[in-house]
Amino acid sequence: MTPRFRLIATERFKSQAGRLPGQVVRQLETRLDFLTKNPRHPSLQTHEVQGALGDFGGKIFEAYVNDKYRMTWEYGPEKGEITLRNVDNHDECLGLP
Repeated sequence: MTPRFRLIATERFKSQAGRLPGQVVRQLETRLDFLTKNPRHPSLQTHEVQGALGDFGGKIFEAYVNDKYRMTWEYGPEKGEITLRNVDNHDECLGLP
């Protein structure tokens, strides 16, 4: 399947991803591939972060990397783009999505 979305990673996302354990990095890479093709892919378990507003005026979404780790993202800044905001263990990730 051809990717529908281009991913843009914030510096924070890149920094956090660089500190993840190797197995989690491999899982993250798989989930990012799913995200480019279908942000609602069942394995991502994507849902809105309640009460959080993105940098581009829209919603922030949470998706599963695995049972412990989550990533947050938002649509934009341009159509067809997704900005990756945060990746960390569940509580830390959602503390500042």
